Amino acid sequence: MAAGTSIITERSPYIARTSFTMAQSSVIIAEWAAKNGIRRVVTMVSDYGPGHDSEDSFKQRFIEAGGEVVGELRVPLASPDFAPFLQRAHDAAPDALFIFVPSGQGGTFVRQFVERGLDKVGVKLIGPGDVTDDDLLDAMGDPVIGTVTAHFYSAAHRSTKNQEFVENFKKVNRFRPNFMAVGGYDGMHLIYEALKKTNGSTDGDALITAMKGMAWESPRGPISIDPDTRDIVQNIYIRKVEKLDGELYNVEFGTFEAVKDPIKLAAKK
Repeated sequence: MAAGTSIITERSPYIARTSFTMAQSSVIIAEWAAKNGIRRVVTMVSDYGPGHDSEDSFKQRFIEAGGEVVGELRVPLASPDFAPFLQRAHDAAPDALFIFVPSGQGGTFVRQFVERGLDKVGVKLIGPGDVTDDDLLDAMGDPVIGTVTAHFYSAAHRSTKNQEFVENFKKVNRFRPNFMAVGGYDGMHLIYEALKKTNGSTDGDALITAMKGMAWESPRGPISIDPDTRDIVQNIYIRKVEKLDGELYNVEFGTFEAVKDPIKLAAKK
């Protein structure tokens, strides 16, 4: 319901995913960057599985599209100090910095990005949507306005289903839902609907068979479970941070429909 490393579903035949894979968003932002005047990029990722997946998939697609990766930086996962890495990125003079940090570290990163002056020399921030997590976004302040990310969910997603989800979530929690919230919401939906199909049987083989190929309308948009990989198939949205009614949101302005995990697709070829 939350993990994004591609290989996870290959570790057991009893795993189905309602979250995302890092590659789903990373290849999309790579394509967008290459088509929108970004030629030189430094990548900066947290040094663990999801970071490696995002770095590798972004780099491959960006270079295929004619871009150049002029630096690759991996930041310790625990208690990271981004400052020395940001200085190295600054010195490389890229058009943009591709960043992945896990949900919760985005606020620290953005503060140090501004302190090091990368925004002032015109370095754009791009990446998967974890860095502008809805949980933390409003506290990041105006320097993050204009940041472009690719991701599968935003609290600002325009649909009746999402509007109801956000309103009900706020009533209970007094803050907006983020991508972790919708992953959990859809995970519970998948379990519930699978149990209906098995008439309440919790046998593992019966449940996973029921889950394969299941499709429904989520607050994030249409999703399904790939019957071959048990991974989620979902829309990936290009978003820009904007201020709406005094609050910061990831506002979607482009849609890539029914995206499968690119890493598993590449492995099949």
